[in-house]
Amino acid sequence: MNPNYEINNLTKYYGKFQALDDVNLKIQPGRIIGLLGRNGAGKSTLLRCMLGLLKYEGDISYTGIDIQSLKHKLFEEVAFIPDVNIIDDRLTVNHIIQYMRGIHEHWNEQKFEDLMAKSNLPMDKKISKLSKGMKTKLYLLITLSLETRMLLLDEPTLGLDIAFRKEFLNTILGEYFDDEKSIIISTHQVEEVEQILQEIIFIDDGRIILHEEVEELKNRYNLVSVAADQLPILQEKGARQITHTLGQYHGILPTEIEIEGATYHRPGLADLFLAFTGGSHE
Repeated sequence: MNPNYEINNLTKYYGKFQALDDVNLKIQPGRIIGLLGRNGAGKSTLLRCMLGLLKYEGDISYTGIDIQSLKHKLFEEVAFIPDVNIIDDRLTVNHIIQYMRGIHEHWNEQKFEDLMAKSNLPMDKKISKLSKGMKTKLYLLITLSLETRMLLLDEPTLGLDIAFRKEFLNTILGEYFDDEKSIIISTHQVEEVEQILQEIIFIDDGRIILHEEVEELKNRYNLVSVAADQLPILQEKGARQITHTLGQYHGILPTEIEIEGATYHRPGLADLFLAFTGGSHE
């Protein structure tokens, strides 16, 4: 089976600024993938290149076909929920839905009706009068009614309250994902989606640092905690991302390395990201 996406030697400049640097990736069907990086790391640029919305150097293919050849047909297969809502504020919810229903060949009316019944969206209200949460819900409802095979999410719940973030993720998992579809979730705060991710991509300064199965990655490392007088040992063992809290020092080490008297914890993806990228760039 062809990967959903195959990306080779992708490079993107904005003037003299290099936003992406020789990116190579394969995205297989039936996967939930996290794209983790700081603000400005290149996450949004990568997603927009994958949609053909930006000019770039390199090659991007979807199911074996160059995306430049697919043009608008790509959007019959790939849906995008950006971090900034782009729906025209002057239109009503009903206007938007009627428009999308009319132009999309793969619109699933039954799925739309089911989702709409649970949404509490006011059909006669202008987009400008909706809260950010309701705008995001409308965008999600429309996207899930299009029957696409790939869903790209760019910081989709940024600025939304915790209840809506949970509802958003549950809706995606319950109504969209299956073993033939893939989801890429771009974020710089991975904690709330970590439990649903199967793969993780670390991007930093436009470069792909790592692309790996989440469980395999976590099984290779421990978050090791030692007493203050054992700091030199932690350093000698080559621990990454050493921090100091509550009178102890903590660092990331491969699971095969043991330190007498240390305690071991399973690292989070944020811990591992900082270990691989060298901590803050501020």
